Amino acid sequence: MSAVQNDVYLEKIVRFLNKIGITIVEKELDETTFLPGLKLGSNCIIIDYKKLSYPGDILHEAGHLAVTSPTNRALVATENQSKDWPDQGEEIATMLWSFAACKYLDLPLDYVFHAGGYKGSSNWLMDNFSSGNYIGLPYFEWTQMAYGKEKAIEMNVPTFPEMVKWVREKE
Repeated sequence: MSAVQNDVYLEKIVRFLNKIGITIVEKELDETTFLPGLKLGSNCIIIDYKKLSYPGDILHEAGHLAVTSPTNRALVATENQSKDWPDQGEEIATMLWSFAACKYLDLPLDYVFHAGGYKGSSNWLMDNFSSGNYIGLPYFEWTQMAYGKEKAIEMNVPTFPEMVKWVREKE
């Protein structure tokens, strides 16, 4: 566990993901992956802790599974997975989900939105989310995972960044 040996947030993340039903599989990854040490599987995240560069990437990858429909979540990393997965809406929702998870777990935003990712847009994302510009919130409202202030008051549910559901149930 080289990069994560002394990571103070890792256990908190793993407990959270287990609690919301996202399975983590520890396994040595022989192949090169998009994010070092991480690979998505059908309803799971496969982690090679020896190759993991940024432990915060685990939350981002979990976000992909969380915002995907149950049917498509089961198809991840199979030959039946759409070549267009994730679509742009899911990608934006994944970033917003990661922000909500950081808030919920009391993690620094740059733990997930680190300079080594997000194609140089990490600061822009953190600034927008921190100022309440929740790009992707309509997706959450549509999937019934979280709600903006107006709808939250109307429905008597918590306001984003609190989540009503951490994992998408709506097809």
